[in-house]
Amino acid sequence: MTTPPLKAVLVPVTPLQQNCTLLWCTATNKGAFVDPGGDLDRLKAAAAQHNVTIEKILVTHGHIDHCGEAGTLAKELGVPIEGPHEADRFWISRLEDDGRNYGINGQIFEPDRWLVNGDQVTVGDLTFDVYHCPGHTPGHVVFHHAPSKLAIVGDVLFQGSIGRTDFPMGNHQDLIDAITGRLWPLGGDTAFVPGHGQMSTFAHERRTNPYVADQVTGIAG
Repeated sequence: MTTPPLKAVLVPVTPLQQNCTLLWCTATNKGAFVDPGGDLDRLKAAAAQHNVTIEKILVTHGHIDHCGEAGTLAKELGVPIEGPHEADRFWISRLEDDGRNYGINGQIFEPDRWLVNGDQVTVGDLTFDVYHCPGHTPGHVVFHHAPSKLAIVGDVLFQGSIGRTDFPMGNHQDLIDAITGRLWPLGGDTAFVPGHGQMSTFAHERRTNPYVADQVTGIAG
């Protein structure tokens, strides 16, 4: 049996049970954390358990449960942070205040690389395509590994729901446009890791999601 090029483990972190993803390249055992919002000891233990050498941190957007401790972890491990889009500088600048409000450690950071739509990021020998998907936050990005048919979508889309747009700088129509215009074309057989809850596939959500199913949006499947 052939080993898949990409492996991933979900580690829920913070009181908000945000899905931090530990992903790695099986050819090199080099990996990344996507959205390390907190519980850093648990995350480092997961990397050690799977013998993964973390080479970078990826961030989908600037909310506290997704990146509150990204800066702390990056300093501890001596690795760069890539993402989100610079439009989320607003949210990252609020991390310390939001952390106090939510009882989560928050540290303001400056990513080593802001991302834009069409960028690519690498982890070991893996290459992920970056899609800018605003709406939940203005600078939200999604990471897609086409060969594995896997997307890490943060709080853009959930099993049976979509991201909230009632936060500052949220925009409901932008979110719907991002889901239908940038995620659906990746293919219905694409599985996705949401920021909270269970994984699903784009095809399942196009059939059943009360917010973005094809019969709701009027898009032909």
